Amino acid sequence: MQASIPTNWRRVKLGDHLSVLTDYHANGSYERLKANVELLDTPSYAVMIRTKNFEQNNFQDDLKYITKPAYDFLQKSKVKPGDILMNKIANAGSIYYMPDLKRPVSLAMNLFLLRTKEEDAHQKYVFYYLKANETYIKNFATGTAATTITKQAVRELQIFLPSLPEQKTIAQILGALDDKIELNREMNKTLEAIAQAIFKSWFVDFDPVRAKMEGRQPAGMDAATAELFPDEFEESTLGLIPKGWKVIKLGNLIDIKHGYAFKGEFFRTEPPGDVLLTPGNFAIGGGFKDDKFKYYVGEVPEDFVFDEGDLLVTMTDLSKAGDTLGYPAIIPVPRGNRYLHNQRLGKIIIKRDALISKLHLYYLLRLDAYRNEVLASATGTTVKHTSPDRIKAFEFPFANNGISLKFEQVISSLICRISLNDEQSRTLASIRDTLLPKLLSGEIRVKEAEKIAAKVM
Repeated sequence: MQASIPTNWRRVKLGDHLSVLTDYHANGSYERLKANVELLDTPSYAVMIRTKNFEQNNFQDDLKYITKPAYDFLQKSKVKPGDILMNKIANAGSIYYMPDLKRPVSLAMNLFLLRTKEEDAHQKYVFYYLKANETYIKNFATGTAATTITKQAVRELQIFLPSLPEQKTIAQILGALDDKIELNREMNKTLEAIAQAIFKSWFVDFDPVRAKMEGRQPAGMDAATAELFPDEFEESTLGLIPKGWKVIKLGNLIDIKHGYAFKGEFFRTEPPGDVLLTPGNFAIGGGFKDDKFKYYVGEVPEDFVFDEGDLLVTMTDLSKAGDTLGYPAIIPVPRGNRYLHNQRLGKIIIKRDALISKLHLYYLLRLDAYRNEVLASATGTTVKHTSPDRIKAFEFPFANNGISLKFEQVISSLICRISLNDEQSRTLASIRDTLLPKLLSGEIRVKEAEKIAAKVM
């Protein structure tokens, strides 16, 4: 990558251009840290940021917290937005960029915190440079079962610095792509929240029924849709439900097809190949994650290739908490690779004549009530398992009058917008990942990169 580095770029030691290189243990001895710092599961003054948050790109769920006294004690490892973080243990050398969480943040024990001397090393440029050269960095990690990189090794890393104005321009080009990806992600969170709120209003809180009981027109709903809801409740095994609805089991409406046991000898960690989906491609809370793919280069039975829009659930989770167990995902538009139906993933098949929509099922399988039942019946300790029978045993109130199909019609525009944003983000990420090594090696110059980025922004 560095063969074409421009002659006016300086080759320097990273440590000479850092104002801060620190970690959790810089704050004192093990005994003092243990006496002054306790990790909390419930929200408190500051977030203790961990590798897991970056790997899952999730800074809302499953957070660890510390009190203000603990945060103040950890003076040497307070984290600011825009800081560069690096794994120092396990996958040592992986690079992350700290987002703004709008609250105090402290560093967990398995990370280094890096800040540059901004007078000659632009922080975000250095982040992009290190990110593009993770393979080089990881060569300095030692160990087998759990690799480790030292502070001294980090200081000795060699990087190339163009002039400060050029560093800033490179960071701006790449940062603009990242900012648009983040904007799409935030927009999709809002659209998802709206779709979930409509689902909850119709099928959990039964707001249209309550409105009609009070003589009001249900909010945001035309007369034909409102007509699908009754104007009173009745008792059921699940409590009060709309009159005429029935408590049924999922198994009355769907089947779940097991995946295929693909042969390990054909697994790959890099393309080419078909994408072999795993529980790692499910987001906590439900949804599809299009990173950390595994690839398969063997022969594939056609019955075990997913189509765009297929609904699936995960029946195994490697975490003790079963973070993704039972949650659903929807297959996105393929991008040149087929998605394969691996074992321990279940494909949802709606039975013939069942008047339930795919999106109704998707949001149903994200409810706390469903999730709690799946966890309560799960087996295993270090690895959690569920089964099609356990999933299909979940009971919920249902109206067999087409209301489920109407729900999908109502939210389809939101889902389409989410899909388009995801597609654009994947395109932007591909362009960023193509530009990143070329810009940072001098293979292409700033003006050319600006033109490429401008075409897709």
